[in-house]
Amino acid sequence: MSSGKAVLEVNGVVKRFGGIIAVNKVSFKVYEGEILGLIGPNGAGKTTLFNCITGVYTPEEGHVVFLGQEITGLQPHIIAQKGILRTWQKVRPFKKMTVLDTVTVGALLRIKSVRKAREKAAEILRFIGMPEEKFDVLGREITLIEHKLVDLARALATGPKLLLLDEVAAGLRPHEMEELANVLRKINKEKGLTMIVVEHVMRFVMGLSNRLIVMHEGQKIAEGKPEEIANDPRVIEAYLGTKPL
Repeated sequence: MSSGKAVLEVNGVVKRFGGIIAVNKVSFKVYEGEILGLIGPNGAGKTTLFNCITGVYTPEEGHVVFLGQEITGLQPHIIAQKGILRTWQKVRPFKKMTVLDTVTVGALLRIKSVRKAREKAAEILRFIGMPEEKFDVLGREITLIEHKLVDLARALATGPKLLLLDEVAAGLRPHEMEELANVLRKINKEKGLTMIVVEHVMRFVMGLSNRLIVMHEGQKIAEGKPEEIANDPRVIEAYLGTKPL
């Protein structure tokens, strides 16, 4: 992957909250067409880093470059328009809207015609495998895995070039995780969409990612292929609190 084009470059990013350094001089690149896993124990700074990339927070130091253009400190809606979209740790269902209308909201970022936006939303829902009988069901009436798929479809409807997924497998059963992983692989393969996946479920992220970055206490401590990361003593110590025997 390192021979491809860098879609995103994070250079020396620092984010502080008072005396706490949540992200400490983190640097890495994300290459076109890859799925990059971002892992680490609770409190490692993963979501804070996502927030720095997507404009929720402005870092005190460092730069974020997307497709060759600096986006550090831009507002979230501007960054979304440039092509970086994200999902959140907790699903945020539009309880009083139908599945189709919820995804149509995403499509309206780039498509001004409501009719065409609905057509795009329906196309994406079919692509990810949502049954058509679910299109007119309200958000409050669907299951957790369906909420995850709707969140994913809404993000896809915006036409992103980079998708950030924050603990997308949280709360799912093993067979649902596999269903979701297959959808993400399909999106990556058939649409060529680059992704960064923050995840605590190791089996899910290890099986999905081409490459992994590990954070601990705000710092990047390791980077490599899943099999390399699984045997890295620094990673084992960060997760288990002890050095391997």
